[in-house]
Amino acid sequence: MEVPILKQGDFLIATFQAALTDEDLLQLQDALVARVGKFRSHGVIVDVTALDVMDSFAARTLRALAHMVRLRGAETVIVGIQPEVAFAMVQLGLSLEGVPTALDLEEGLAQLMKASERKGATFRGR
Repeated sequence: MEVPILKQGDFLIATFQAALTDEDLLQLQDALVARVGKFRSHGVIVDVTALDVMDSFAARTLRALAHMVRLRGAETVIVGIQPEVAFAMVQLGLSLEGVPTALDLEEGLAQLMKASERKGATFRGR
């Protein structure tokens, strides 16, 4: 199942519609990393609101995706982790260490805008 990737200004938004296979996750990772360069995006939001479970492969893939996107010059925010998913992840020792998370899309966009502003201020300050 292909995950739709929308362009919203300087940001890309990928919204999971349902649970994905491991291959779907890898295809999403490749597509997002490529589109960051194609659209010169400053940030990526991955919305996992529809997921009612996250296994270790999905958590590792999302963490790797965020690091790859960062190497391409953009930031990633994971949004919409459901309470039961968060509980299960903690119980299983799964982590999105180093990857910002937000409650919802609105909060995720706000985080990316702040990060983009800070990054711009840093470059202008030199």
